[in-house]
Amino acid sequence: MKKPWHLDRRTVLRGAGVSLALPWLEGMSAGLSAAQRASSKDLPRRLCCVMFPYGVAVPKADDPARQWGWFPTGEGKDYQLTNVLRPLEPLMDDVSVFSGLSHPRCRTMNGHDTGDTFLTGNSLAPGTYKNTVSLDQLAASHLGQDTRLASLTVSTDGGIGPRTRSTTLSYSEKGQPIPALADPKLIFQRLFGQDHASQRDRARLENSGSILDLVLEQSGDLKRTLGRGDQAKLDEFETSVRDVEQRVERAQQWLEIPLPEVDASHIALDSDPEAPKDYIRAIYDLLYLAYQTDITRVSAFQLGSYGPTLARTFPGCLGLEANWHSLAHKAGKKGGPEAIGKFDQFLAQNLANFLQRMKDTPEGEDGSNLLDRTLVLYGSSNSKTHQNRNYPLLLAGGKDFGLKHNHFLRFEEKVPMSNLFVSMLQALDVEAESFVDSTGTLDGIS
Repeated sequence: MKKPWHLDRRTVLRGAGVSLALPWLEGMSAGLSAAQRASSKDLPRRLCCVMFPYGVAVPKADDPARQWGWFPTGEGKDYQLTNVLRPLEPLMDDVSVFSGLSHPRCRTMNGHDTGDTFLTGNSLAPGTYKNTVSLDQLAASHLGQDTRLASLTVSTDGGIGPRTRSTTLSYSEKGQPIPALADPKLIFQRLFGQDHASQRDRARLENSGSILDLVLEQSGDLKRTLGRGDQAKLDEFETSVRDVEQRVERAQQWLEIPLPEVDASHIALDSDPEAPKDYIRAIYDLLYLAYQTDITRVSAFQLGSYGPTLARTFPGCLGLEANWHSLAHKAGKKGGPEAIGKFDQFLAQNLANFLQRMKDTPEGEDGSNLLDRTLVLYGSSNSKTHQNRNYPLLLAGGKDFGLKHNHFLRFEEKVPMSNLFVSMLQALDVEAESFVDSTGTLDGIS
């Protein structure tokens, strides 16, 4: 017999123009038979891909600035993180770092054209610049059938951008760019606004100070039927949504400040220097909520593009030169590794916060968490700026898929990055024997 506290996995709170799916609660598996409980452990598999532009500092082994290089020292299990990736140290049981991997077909391309190919591995032929399907969209064609959104594509600059300076990582099966969302408020509404809302509901949604306020009445009714543990989880979820709303609002205010009319290669940060911190955290928070509520299982986040866009100014939030491209070019000069290294460390800290939050979120009854069932690919399509080899890359999560972590794996240049893609797709239960120029799976991660 179904008890009042027994919930369907798809339980949703609804208000005017709003649909807020709930995270996993214990009541969602209560009352099931042993066979049903076993089946319920077959939880979602997820993918998140994050790319940043311009490359990193790669000092030589005897350079005094080696600790500001991106890649660890050592190899295998015997490695040491540098200052740059040290924010990830508490999470290394869930993280693998790679060197040597890149896309062979893209190595002779212009150094700043490869953002378009980070998830496709395809060379853009001059004249047509035609692309092929991206990793996230191939995964979404299999993983997105049971969720409201098959995938979520976001970037700091939005849209698709010009060819070779794309502002999206995602490409359809026909190689067409998929426009990215950049405005945190629009992303929030895309996740939680009802597609079929009436014009009146849409107006209320647009004018409401809080999406959460539109569903709190129903939330209270539901809470009274839950056990204490689930009540506490729902309280935490509501607080989390409220915090994200407030951060989205701060980021939105910053985005509405027009860019100064100056030379695009020397854009000044004409707004609150703290704002990029709110913006980046807001995007990661939105990705987390999308996974926690199972609105989507696939996302791609382009954290800056290779073009002269707003994200180029982000280093200014740390008191550094407000020109990411310039910082990357100076990485080989005196003091250069530390400057770009401090910004890369900031990016790594934001990634670490995202990963830790997923790791701290239980899912199912077997002790698993969101990170155990999510693959997070993070990296750049340059090593040093303009160099399309030896991409700085790491893979996090996926313990429930049998992935092994806590190592720094060095590969010869002949091993294509697409081998990593094949391993990832297979871990996600996507039937894939190859991807573009792959030669098999990637050794050492499973």
